[in-house]
Amino acid sequence: MRIVFFGTPDFAVPSLDTLAREHEIALVVAQPDRPAGRGMKLHVPPVIERARELGLLTAQPPKIRNAEFLESIAQLAPDAGVVVAYGRILPAALLAIPKHGFFNVHGSILPQYRGAAPIQRAIEAGETVTGVTIMRVDEELDHGPMLAIETTEIGPDERTPALAQRLSHIGADALARVLRDVERGIAVETPQDHARATIAPKIEKSEGEITFAEPARAIHAKFRAFDPWPGISFEGLKITLCHPERSEGPPRTILAIDDEGVVVACGEGAIRMLELQRPGKPRTPAAVVARGLGWRVGDVL
Repeated sequence: MRIVFFGTPDFAVPSLDTLAREHEIALVVAQPDRPAGRGMKLHVPPVIERARELGLLTAQPPKIRNAEFLESIAQLAPDAGVVVAYGRILPAALLAIPKHGFFNVHGSILPQYRGAAPIQRAIEAGETVTGVTIMRVDEELDHGPMLAIETTEIGPDERTPALAQRLSHIGADALARVLRDVERGIAVETPQDHARATIAPKIEKSEGEITFAEPARAIHAKFRAFDPWPGISFEGLKITLCHPERSEGPPRTILAIDDEGVVVACGEGAIRMLELQRPGKPRTPAAVVARGLGWRVGDVL
């Protein structure tokens, strides 16, 4: 099939690779280059980098709702459109262009975790199973009928980058199977149960602040979910490695400082901080930071 592909981050690259092996990619569309890092230099989206390596035609329009862009897509006469973590909701006028419509790779078991951060929110919520859904795109957020669901377990210490990478490959394989069925006219679409829908909103930087009043398991879940950004922190210190423990005590109280880290009591259980990072400094063993700051067992943070 002749396909137009919309995607921006690393999560979308395996889908692009898979489709490029089986179909004609007429155009790859991604978000414009954005400034990032300490120097705020412009960074090319991973999808564009990969598309250029594959010798594919690319576009990074600042707007996708204007008539000129829509006409350029129509002139390509695509059989299908694919969108994977593109970063914007596609307008109805665009969805109507491909012969078979648009299909999406979404990183959750729909209708749960619709929205911008399904992988992070699933980890944050303590889920032990997640997956990828291939769905037909309609005008509402992650609302269209489903064509495939693939599930996978979430490891107890698994963080967002590793889970996202795994899901991206699971999703690419599922997408390829769905498009083969679409091409043969045998694809089956199942409506979502909208009454069971939950939302996975964008992560805000402020969500990484902790107080130790939370249960230790919730702090650890946030640590795993918010890696690499925004991470979790308290009093200007970023916790770069930690795990929960069964110890108990008044919340925020330091229960132990030893070569393995610093144990702080939480609302339920305790968290052992193995590494901490001060602003502008490298990751450092937590005990070293604690001693440098003059912390003692029994202190309240």
